Amino acid sequence: MLNPVAFATSLTILSGAFYLLLYVLGIVWRDAFRFLFNAQFLGADVASLLPQRLTVGGLVGTIVALLVFVWVFGYAWAWLYNQMSVGKAPGVKG
Repeated sequence: MLNPVAFATSLTILSGAFYLLLYVLGIVWRDAFRFLFNAQFLGADVASLLPQRLTVGGLVGTIVALLVFVWVFGYAWAWLYNQMSVGKAPGVKG
């Protein structure tokens, strides 16, 4: 059984750290950022769709939205895993 709160929190911390790593990499070494960011999308040039400059408000808003979404997703994932690991899916009789 997974602890849903611990799983969600660990997933949130890792996602936030990865976001900050990519943000810093985008400032320090733009070519490496573009390569790594595009590699997540099988090489499609998705990095060109990002704004050239990110404001502090945009950075804070993005990371807060990311962290909230990832925590909720991680909690739901662990909950669903726990439901399925006891032998039946939620809502299934028998």
